[in-house]
Amino acid sequence: MPPLASRPGWFATQIVHTGRFPLFCFFVAFLVSFGFIRMSVRLIRAQVRWWPGNVTRGDTHLHHMVFGVVFMVAGGVAGFALPLHPPGWRAGAAALFGIGTALVLDEFALILHLRDVYWSSAGRVSIDAVFIAAGVTALLLLGVTPAGVRDVADYLRLGGNGAALASLLLTLAALFALAAITLLKGKIWTGLFGVFLPLLFLVGAVRLARPHSPWARWRYQGKPGKLARARRREQRWREPAIRTRTRLEDLVAGYHDRPSEAGGDVQKPPDKPLPVRPGRGPGRPDGRPGWWVMSGYAGFRSAAGASAARPLARMALR
Repeated sequence: MPPLASRPGWFATQIVHTGRFPLFCFFVAFLVSFGFIRMSVRLIRAQVRWWPGNVTRGDTHLHHMVFGVVFMVAGGVAGFALPLHPPGWRAGAAALFGIGTALVLDEFALILHLRDVYWSSAGRVSIDAVFIAAGVTALLLLGVTPAGVRDVADYLRLGGNGAALASLLLTLAALFALAAITLLKGKIWTGLFGVFLPLLFLVGAVRLARPHSPWARWRYQGKPGKLARARRREQRWREPAIRTRTRLEDLVAGYHDRPSEAGGDVQKPPDKPLPVRPGRGPGRPDGRPGWWVMSGYAGFRSAAGASAARPLARMALR
């Protein structure tokens, strides 16, 4: 037996020899870049004099997701074009891709909403996206494979008869059905991590749905008892968890919905309420929102102005 000092360490055994070194470089570059960019935006928000500040070209503010897209394209193309050996080239491309991914996901909320919501409560979606990407990458580094991948790999490697293929297809179909039910019940995090731990799919599919999920709207309308239980469970368990997660995100990434100490980054005041039109506005007798609120016309009007929205509304009514 070789001495303990000569044995390969955990990093060499689990990361290098398994071909996960490029993924490790991606993970490290992703975390370092996210930490750096969050430190940068917090210093800019505090208006620290010695920090360079935002990148602008004329009157245009260049968001860091622009640079992230460039890094992702460069790293992705390099990963396909560079030779497999030596592996250092692929590791460098993976690190560049990780830098770009961090910069893009840090402004994921801006891409989702198509407006600058970075320091608003809606901007916390970006932190969720970063946490999900980091968690999934960490699981892959530890060797945890997504559900069903190992079954498919075993079937392709060992082959099999029709019974083996039928068993594989039934397993994948059951996993897909449980995952769909879990997501329809509003359990996003359970569905995401169920990809690596299939038992979570079963737990999410069996338990009560969240009260505002599509499953609750479809299945609980005639069952007030179940809907009341779902609401109580939401208030008792999920809302405290959300508050804890919000405090953690604000601690890591900076406080949202608060003006900076230097007076900057004050959130834009809400738009003035739309005038109530008889039979069509939010104040209609039955209490339901009017047609323009349901169709998105209200947001378009506040953004583009009534003069631009009226012709479009007339065309829609013809």
